[in-house]
Amino acid sequence: MIAALLVDMDGVLVRGGEPIAGSVDYVAALVGTGKPFQIFTNNSRFTPEDHAARLKAIGFPVTPEHIYTSALATARFVALQKPGSSAYVIGDHGLVEALRRAGCRITEFDPDFVVVGDTTSYHYEQIARGTELVAKGAWFLATNPDATGPTERGFHPACGAVAALIEKATGRQAYFVGKPNPFMMRSALERLGVSAADTVMVGDRMDTDVLAGLESGLKTALVLTGVSTRADLERFSFKPDHVIERLADLGQIINV
Repeated sequence: MIAALLVDMDGVLVRGGEPIAGSVDYVAALVGTGKPFQIFTNNSRFTPEDHAARLKAIGFPVTPEHIYTSALATARFVALQKPGSSAYVIGDHGLVEALRRAGCRITEFDPDFVVVGDTTSYHYEQIARGTELVAKGAWFLATNPDATGPTERGFHPACGAVAALIEKATGRQAYFVGKPNPFMMRSALERLGVSAADTVMVGDRMDTDVLAGLESGLKTALVLTGVSTRADLERFSFKPDHVIERLADLGQIINV
């Protein structure tokens, strides 16, 4: 019996800002039945309020409480590791706001952390400054390891690719808080008040979504509307519990 769902956003609910066929109705059914779920995304650009507003504008009946992002997970990690700390941020307002709400001071002067997240406007000067700070001893975090992200024009470099620049320049490895890190999964499960064994992770990427679910003890479902294809399954030494064409087909496997 599945008690709750973690549903990835990009490639599962939407593609390039447009809803994937059947996804709006499926989410509406989740809301209507009261089944616990989180829209679970490595996208750290936006706040939960922003994500909810964007989804509502294209038909999804969701609230900010339905959204859990890698920015929220990163802010929680920072607060647990160094309460009242400071950070230099390379990313968008969703990450900055999450860190501030967690009590973290944003600064470019002697920060405890350098945190890389997602944005559509990475600036070389910010990357260079982050590199200097990491080289001087700041702890190096990144919201997620995704090398690319889907856009209307195709796949563009994302957080993982930018973090790699700083890693190469400093010789120091980033700690990635988002999927597939089990820390993000546990944080979302705690928020829902459910156990891993009773939850299914639904995503479009084998290397993050399915791996995250597997390593955290969740059931997993790969949808074929995003990054990973059926042919890609052969490249991995693990497999999802279910492979479905789109999110709407999940209802054939589990009851909403």
